[in-house]
Amino acid sequence: MERVSQIELDETDHAIIALLRADGRLPFRSIARELGLTEATVRSRVRRLEESRTMRVVAVTDIEAAGFGMLLAIGVQVESRSPEEVARELAAVPEVFSVNVVVGAQDIEILMVAEDQVALHRLLHERIAAMPGVRRLTPALAVNVLKNQPDWVPFDRGASA
Repeated sequence: MERVSQIELDETDHAIIALLRADGRLPFRSIARELGLTEATVRSRVRRLEESRTMRVVAVTDIEAAGFGMLLAIGVQVESRSPEEVARELAAVPEVFSVNVVVGAQDIEILMVAEDQVALHRLLHERIAAMPGVRRLTPALAVNVLKNQPDWVPFDRGASA
């Protein structure tokens, strides 16, 4: 995702982001009270962070709570089609939540969920492997998720890093 404009983040911006990471529905009034700011200042700061595409507040679903018992990373090798075309088709599969065209042994890497082994079999064999251009799938089933942090962004690193 490309930023509209790159902005410098100060301590106040970092503090606002930290509070919204903990609770994305926190009212501006509560943020202002916590940080000793006015509500108008918080509203303005959040608007600036959103308009610059530095931050956006979204809901993150817990995959297990949503009924998905399996998390997989799958490498996809492509032939007879461009990886971008196949990747766009993979991105349309509802159970696929991340699609990356990559350089290496695989052409595409996806992250997906499945409810159970029956659903996984259907997804892999009847939908994904059957897509035109898919040559080979290399699935890896997550057996223990130690970290899944969708809000991770290294804001504390300098722009030159």
